[in-house]
Amino acid sequence: MSAERPLRDRRKAGFSLIETMRWQPGGGLVRRDLHMARLAGSAQRLGFACSQQDVSAQLDTALENCIAPMRVRLELPSDGHVSITTQPFSPLVPDTIWRLRIASTRLDSTDELLPHKTSRRTVYEAARAEFSAGQADEVLLCNEKGEICEGTITSLFVEMPDGMVLTPALGCGLLDGVLRKELLQQGKAYEAILSRNDLLQAKRIFVGNSLRGLIEARLPSAG
Repeated sequence: MSAERPLRDRRKAGFSLIETMRWQPGGGLVRRDLHMARLAGSAQRLGFACSQQDVSAQLDTALENCIAPMRVRLELPSDGHVSITTQPFSPLVPDTIWRLRIASTRLDSTDELLPHKTSRRTVYEAARAEFSAGQADEVLLCNEKGEICEGTITSLFVEMPDGMVLTPALGCGLLDGVLRKELLQQGKAYEAILSRNDLLQAKRIFVGNSLRGLIEARLPSAG
């Protein structure tokens, strides 16, 4: 079988690949292998230059003097010249519950870039701008069919009345999130096509990403 052709010429990309991770003292980068696998897979699919050995070496150098939890942002442009920034990370207080709203801004399920984490953020910024910080802690986006896809910075997880935890299917048009992938691999979540009605009927709702983990959330009945 021939190799899958890249989606686009990397010289015309106009965006970077992004990985946002958490570093913990004594434990290192949380889900490091999954983050590196996603980065390498996206780079190959999109035609970006990427040396995993160089990326790993730069991560180790950037974190060698850290002694407290850190937020780590890795950016890989199409030429492969990675940049890494770190800043102190403060977890949310226990029992935090985020307020959710659903944006009118829509994702296009045919957009082949959506599974890849990139610096192309226009649609997510538009969705977030629909609500003030006082109205919502996170904003969910649907695709053109009205299927729930993801939050602006998180994946979505819905615990149904039967106890099964569902997450939107990748084919709906959404990021292949690292925390999401881990939970799917562990059999703790299952893909499904979800509607707003599913959210209203859910036993519990969670949003989350690899940086912060799972966060319980609530959706007002009005939307």
